[in-house]
Amino acid sequence: MFVALALLGTTRGNETEKTRLAKGMAKAGQLSQDSLVVYSATDAFEDGDVPYYAHSSYAIYTANGKLFKNVANHISSSDEIPEVVTLPVGSYAIEARSERDGYVRMRIVIKAGRQTILDLDASDKESPSGIARN
Repeated sequence: MFVALALLGTTRGNETEKTRLAKGMAKAGQLSQDSLVVYSATDAFEDGDVPYYAHSSYAIYTANGKLFKNVANHISSSDEIPEVVTLPVGSYAIEARSERDGYVRMRIVIKAGRQTILDLDASDKESPSGIARN
């Protein structure tokens, strides 16, 4: 019993120390990161008699045109929720597949403290290929 208490006490101390170190070592860029959600075209997947519609993958490019990240946009074929991607504040181009327009490329801006939602098939007079909301 004394051994169990000694091990438990040691483990708790290490976890607290790891948490404290992780918080203290955050970089300035990590503190200002925000998120993006892209509602891209869906791909049908049947699991028995149950159909699922996972969002298709997309690519994120930096303002100068370099590939920043490829996003699967789902965890599995039966996952219908688009992936939330954390990005540093700034301008990007998104290349994704829309149900209505096929492959599209749109510019977005990630703002501090905001989640940007890009719905490629939403209707809007000003943005025929989708709506970006911050």
